[in-house]
Amino acid sequence: MTVTASARTPTVNAARYLAQLCSHWSHKLTVEKDGDQARIVLLNDAVVRLAASPDALDIVIDAGSPDDLEAAKDVVVRHVDRFGFREAPLSYPWR
Repeated sequence: MTVTASARTPTVNAARYLAQLCSHWSHKLTVEKDGDQARIVLLNDAVVRLAASPDALDIVIDAGSPDDLEAAKDVVVRHVDRFGFREAPLSYPWR
């Protein structure tokens, strides 16, 4: 069973945050980056897909269980807010 959550996080710094996340996580995790899009496999095997646009960072997370999904959402939010500390806390309208 796969559970999914997505959010469109408003920010004009989406490309910068995406690049920082990829660089930060590439030391320990599987990271694939192609321009303004990325795919990251977290330690609980949750998959995070990111896409940067001029006005938002789109985040999609697929996980194997609701608990893994919540853990992945927490990891992503904490890291994006850390890199975007000047704007934090950012909005994550998960659906």
